[in-house]
Amino acid sequence: MSSQKLSQRLSQHRSQKRLLAFLTTPGLLLLTSLLLVAPPALQARTPAAPRAVSPRGPLGAEELNHINVFKASSPSVVNITALGLERDVFSLNVQQVPQGTGTGFVWDTQGHIVTNFHVIQGAAAARVTLADQSSYRAELVGAFADRDLAVLRINAPAAKLRPLPLGSSRDLQVGQQVYAIGNPFGLDQTLTMGIVSALNREIESVTRRTIKGAIQTDAAINPGNSGGPLLDSAGRLIGVNTSIYSPSGASAGIGFAIPVDEVNRIVPSLIRDGRLVRPALGLSGAGPDLNRALGLPKGVAIVRLQRNGPAAKAGLRAFSRSENGIVAGDVITAVEGEPVETMDDLLTALERLQPGQTCTLTLWRAGSTRRQAVTLAESED
Repeated sequence: MSSQKLSQRLSQHRSQKRLLAFLTTPGLLLLTSLLLVAPPALQARTPAAPRAVSPRGPLGAEELNHINVFKASSPSVVNITALGLERDVFSLNVQQVPQGTGTGFVWDTQGHIVTNFHVIQGAAAARVTLADQSSYRAELVGAFADRDLAVLRINAPAAKLRPLPLGSSRDLQVGQQVYAIGNPFGLDQTLTMGIVSALNREIESVTRRTIKGAIQTDAAINPGNSGGPLLDSAGRLIGVNTSIYSPSGASAGIGFAIPVDEVNRIVPSLIRDGRLVRPALGLSGAGPDLNRALGLPKGVAIVRLQRNGPAAKAGLRAFSRSENGIVAGDVITAVEGEPVETMDDLLTALERLQPGQTCTLTLWRAGSTRRQAVTLAESED
């Protein structure tokens, strides 16, 4: 073999070795894998575009009513922040801190705001935030804890204050549609809806007094809704949301509202006098245990009379003890024809009357029943 051919074959052999070395390098293997598993951008692209919006018809009449009620009523609903006092551990300065929130609503253009008593109970101060997020310091005008109602006042322009139209609770029917607007869990301007589930329920106030005639609803009422309005389908105020029945503390479909007829009776008195001016008979009554022990009929057995009080002047007699045993007194069985069984019932019946008004009591004494007119005085509490 000639030296020229030998040189060519050696050159080809070296080239093949270099090519083999290149083909087995990690860099080339990585490049090959990237080409084999190419991203979508390097592959054939599938055409895609935003989908067209499906047209719909006009909103239904019921939906439109939901919207209209909320638009008309929500500017009247406010957020209430109860403030407490706290001392800074380092500076020892006393400052106001939020201690709870609730809901309220505008009562009139003079700045009166109605809410639940338990929303502001124990608070050192309160702030009211309107629907437009403007905030005002509130002062307490009056409260009636037995009905869980309180009235605050803010110094806001009348143009910002839109009172809710007033409805009636005496003609409500089970099954009517209702709306609740409030600030559950601090989420302001929240609308929920449901129906009147039941009427004439009894719930307990913060003072353990019974609130009678409460409205039961399945509209979702959660912590923070307290003090907010319950509205009918016309957007009229029919109640003040006050409590829920729930083992978990969240809405379980059983909520209660104070009926608006009771609210409309109490709130003007709180605005005018700072308290509910209640009529008084000037007596103390025993509990049901005494009636059972002595075999008395259902009613309020009188155990003490205020000297020169309305009941004493009318000739009522209290039960007392003597050497020979119990001296029979009077048992009040009805006020203005409405039966009463407990002191709570008696106070509730009297709260519908006014000081100076003459009412008729039905009395039982030693087996005999009579009716007695009594002129009511003003309660001192």
